[in-house]
Amino acid sequence: MKYICISCGYVYAPDAGAPENGIVPGLSFQDLPENWTCLVCGMGIDMFSEE
Repeated sequence: MKYICISCGYVYAPDAGAPENGIVPGLSFQDLPENWTCLVCGMGIDMFSEE
């Protein structure tokens, strides 16, 4: 499962994580910190949709 920022199109893939933002590979989208934001545009996790 992947999650796409509906604002800019950034894709969060749990298998890859976001190491540049301190998110280890394998961390599910639901387990991201509540204050986590899109690495590209800064939108919150509520602006992501499942793909």
